[in-house]
Parts: sequence; C-alpha cells; structure tokens
Amino acid sequence: MSKAEHPNIPELPEDGVLTLSEYLAMQRAIGEETRYRVLAELLREGELSASELAESLDSPSNRLHYHLDKLVDVGLVANRKRRERGTDGLYSYYVATALGEAIMTHGVSELIAEERELLQRYG
Repeated sequence: MSKAEHPNIPELPEDGVLTLSEYLAMQRAIGEETRYRVLAELLREGELSASELAESLDSPSNRLHYHLDKLVDVGLVANRKRRERGTDGLYSYYVATALGEAIMTHGVSELIAEERELLQRYG
C-alpha cells in the first residue's frame, strides 16, 4: 500500500516536545486495565485521593499506588500534594493531565466509537 492510502498515520513533528518512546510508553501504560480504569475515573470525577479511587473502583489502595505511579511517570496523571485544614502533613490527590485526557479521547474512545459504528453497519 502506498502512503496515499493511509493519510491518517501521524508523524512526529520535527520540533515536538515528546519522543516516540514517550508516546509509546503512554500507550503501554493505558493498555493495562487497572490503569485504564483509574484514568477513566479521574476524568469522570476530577481530582481524587488514592483512598477515594480505591473505594470507587473497589480495588485495594496499595495495589492502586503501583498503577498511579506508572500513570504519573508517563505524564497521564499528576500527583498534587496539599495540606488539609486542621491536619499535619501533606496528602496526595491525583488528577488526569491534558495528555491523559487526550489519550482517552483520541485513542481508546475513538477505537470504541469506530467499533460501535462497524457493528451497527455490519453486525
């Protein structure tokens, strides 16, 4: 097939901020079901603590920390630490980044929508 037959295959911009390896690391991170569910929940609910995420996803908090760290490492989720009024210490809250939103909107969501369309058309 020629290049003209696949016009939607993106090429990295020459002056891009992210490398191909970084894009692929994001894809690998979101390819794991727990991390996908974590990112989806953060996009639905906004900023949440690990405890709130564990409760809403019905998953042990200690297991989620591993997945949250992976999502933070690749830039799909941000970890914001803040003080709570009347308490000592900092508390971590997690929020989806713009990259996290983009990968869900223009990655997984587009694939799901395309599958629905194909099933309606041919199923």
